[in-house]
Amino acid sequence: MITITDVAAEKAKQLLTAEGKAEWGLRVYSAEGGCCGPSYGMDIDEKPGEGDEVIEKNGLKVFIDKNTCQKLDGMGIDFVDDGERQGFVLTGGKAPSCSSSGCSSCG
Repeated sequence: MITITDVAAEKAKQLLTAEGKAEWGLRVYSAEGGCCGPSYGMDIDEKPGEGDEVIEKNGLKVFIDKNTCQKLDGMGIDFVDDGERQGFVLTGGKAPSCSSSGCSSCG
């Protein structure tokens, strides 16, 4: 299961409220990747889709389709603001291993 930090939940709720969508949630999705594996993204969504996993933290709802949820098992969503970068990040899990053999986009 994916976890959500208190900081990420509070920041997401602030952003949703600022957009006038306080009752909505975050959607985490995966996109096909290159030789380094899939990439992941986040968006806002009004409600879960059919078959979505719904994770709640401090009143924040996060919607994830079952396939993506399995890929992110053991990972977490956090929010960083260290002066150089600011945003939501996925933490934990294994970093993908990139190989340039047979891949023209990585080589």
